[in-house]
Amino acid sequence: MKVLSVLLLAGALVLPAALAQAAPRIYMYVDDDGMRHYTDIPDNNRYRLIINPTRDRTSSGQRYDERLLARASIYDPIIEKAAAAQAIEANLLRAVIVVESGFNSRALSPKGAVGLMQLMPSTARRFGASDLYDPRQNVVAGASYLKFLMTRFGNDMRLALAAYNAGEDAVQRSGGHIPPFSETQAYVPRVLGIYQKLIAQARPS
Repeated sequence: MKVLSVLLLAGALVLPAALAQAAPRIYMYVDDDGMRHYTDIPDNNRYRLIINPTRDRTSSGQRYDERLLARASIYDPIIEKAAAAQAIEANLLRAVIVVESGFNSRALSPKGAVGLMQLMPSTARRFGASDLYDPRQNVVAGASYLKFLMTRFGNDMRLALAAYNAGEDAVQRSGGHIPPFSETQAYVPRVLGIYQKLIAQARPS
């Protein structure tokens, strides 16, 4: 019995390690034409780690899928147009999408948030989206909501992101500070971290 217990214990220790290795780290770089490239196996020194799936999940609760990230550039026209319409930075939208859904347009959270920017149906209706699984409608409504939050909180990006995650009233009740929720406290620096990496990658070498 002691031998069996040791074997079971060894198996229990090995399995999490194997699962961690099965979830690849995600690296990204922006080429000279502004195209973003994502990979789990960087082949040049321009790639930078942006996601560590052994630690990170999307806000929808799902693991990052490098195949979805590799196709992220198909949404560039939608993101650029929505960002320009709201006078906000396209890379801020991208950072929110990375954290919220990992560019999974079919993402659905246990709380009912939907799509690329993980909008709740009530928020989507408020900002003119009827089909949250449609990438264009989702991003346009999400960009409108983010702009609304930026305006409401004096263009403070940290508070706008906190409100995007926890709700406008939660930030208001916290006296104009990031609410003391562990999820929100982790969410804001995650989005800002990816946002800063996207900006840095977009700069000329």
